[in-house]
Amino acid sequence: MTTTIRLAMTVFDTPDPEGLARFWYALLGWEVDPEWTSDDWVTLRKDGHTALGFQLAPDLVRPTWPEGTVPQQAHLDLYVDDLDEAEAATLALGATLLHAPGGDDETFRVYADPSGHPFCLCVV
Repeated sequence: MTTTIRLAMTVFDTPDPEGLARFWYALLGWEVDPEWTSDDWVTLRKDGHTALGFQLAPDLVRPTWPEGTVPQQAHLDLYVDDLDEAEAATLALGATLLHAPGGDDETFRVYADPSGHPFCLCVV
């Protein structure tokens, strides 16, 4: 193949694009890109390049992972230095804890954002 394919952004469906963008803005500290934001779409960027999009999907069915009939379709892994500190901040922003393996060798925990999308906090 001679053409270059580059990832432009990761997009989340959500019944509340603005609210979900606020959650990820607070968690990651990325900036809203006003040129790529409308009533049914919000874009966050880091350094003008890496992007997350939030697209209006009023009929979104939340994943019910790890149990239930609606599986996760994708998830993000986010690296953190201190799992307990990151968890406290994440939960305060409105995330829900889905799974914590526990034990002395625990290296990750799984959460859902306010629209139900699973993501992991992982110790670097």
